[in-house]
Amino acid sequence: MQTIMDLFISTANAQGAEQGNPFGFFLPLLVIFGAFYFLLIRPQHKKQKAHTELVSALSTGDEVLTAGGILGKVTAVSEHYATLEIADNVEIKIQKSTVSAVVPKGTFDQA
Repeated sequence: MQTIMDLFISTANAQGAEQGNPFGFFLPLLVIFGAFYFLLIRPQHKKQKAHTELVSALSTGDEVLTAGGILGKVTAVSEHYATLEIADNVEIKIQKSTVSAVVPKGTFDQA
């Protein structure tokens, strides 16, 4: 009969003695991998997919916030870049991947 400690600490066996179940060695590894997948990997993939959809749906007239904290209105969009109007007659070109959020219409005018 095994005790609770036997689950965490393997007992020493004499040479040639019968070894325990090999699945018992892999079970903790599978549990750890499952925990990493559901707690770290899967949420990151969902977040990355949502960001990719946000960037691909970017269009002229959207008001956006960049990762650097710049708030602006999109005036032009190309494959990899977008042009933002950040003040009257002031436009900058940014990489579309730096857009972190599309803000509600009117946010740029109120700021």
